[in-house]
Amino acid sequence: MKLYLRDQAPLIALYILQLFLITLVYRLDGYRNTELSLYAALLSSFLFAGYLLIRYWRNRTFYARLSAPSPTTEELLNNKQQTPMSLSLHRLIKGQYRRYQTELQQYKHKLDSHIQFINQWVHQMKTPVSVIHLIIQHQDKPEFTAIGDELDRLRKGLDMVLYTARLDTFEKDFYVEELDLEQVVRSVTSSQRRLFIRSRIFPAIEFERPLRIASDEKWLSFVMTQLVTNAVRYSAGEEHRQIRFRGYQSGSEAVLDIQDEGIGIPQGDLPRVFDPYFTGENGRLYQESTGMGLYLVQQICSRMGHGVEIESEEGRGTTVRIKFKLTNV
Repeated sequence: MKLYLRDQAPLIALYILQLFLITLVYRLDGYRNTELSLYAALLSSFLFAGYLLIRYWRNRTFYARLSAPSPTTEELLNNKQQTPMSLSLHRLIKGQYRRYQTELQQYKHKLDSHIQFINQWVHQMKTPVSVIHLIIQHQDKPEFTAIGDELDRLRKGLDMVLYTARLDTFEKDFYVEELDLEQVVRSVTSSQRRLFIRSRIFPAIEFERPLRIASDEKWLSFVMTQLVTNAVRYSAGEEHRQIRFRGYQSGSEAVLDIQDEGIGIPQGDLPRVFDPYFTGENGRLYQESTGMGLYLVQQICSRMGHGVEIESEEGRGTTVRIKFKLTNV
């Protein structure tokens, strides 16, 4: 009703002004029958009010829909009014909606093609990387060791691009199976042995008991690799440091703590570490930081139904905690 009155306010003001001007013209012409003038004004006002009420009654649903806080597309397209204004607006909305759907499908097709191109490109780049790795793996000269280190960085970068591109289609590439958590951890640390050796940091794996979890091994291994890379990157510089992988049971959950002895995260940065592209103060010290590692960790864990938390104390290290549902409770 309020929207309708605001919409008709200029017409009401014009009508009142019209009554005043007509009455004034009659009085200037010498007409002095005040009672008859008031009666005519009252009759005209009654007819005008009736017109407004009838118009409101015919368009009440239309104005109520426009007054709704956030009408859905289905509500806007479901037109039950037959007035000229509502019909015209309904045709306009339907036309815009069809155009929106067409453009949306075009953008979706472009995005799918782009993701497919990225996937193909990453796989094509992985082939020469693997070939170069095979060529130099038995070479002991320092220059070949440096090439191997750069190949590891390149492979991780390609994996990050690939998994980022696949994140929106996660459900199509997700396979749940029962896994031994300790075995997954040992597999990841073994695949990252070059990184540990180069940084002179040692993994320490501690499990109180076998922990069986339901997860996707490929995605979970990528998550752990990102966490290991971060832990090593921010712990490098001093020898004989450790990264501890501690697995234990807490109620009906299996918990994996990945704890480093690095520089830690400033308290002001902690609330934003899972935001995409956020690097914080530490990112300015380490140019390799992209701000995507922890974001991907959080997104992947969320899609797999795992919880992820982070604790840190500046100058003493960081602990990332992943929580899984146990299958052998």
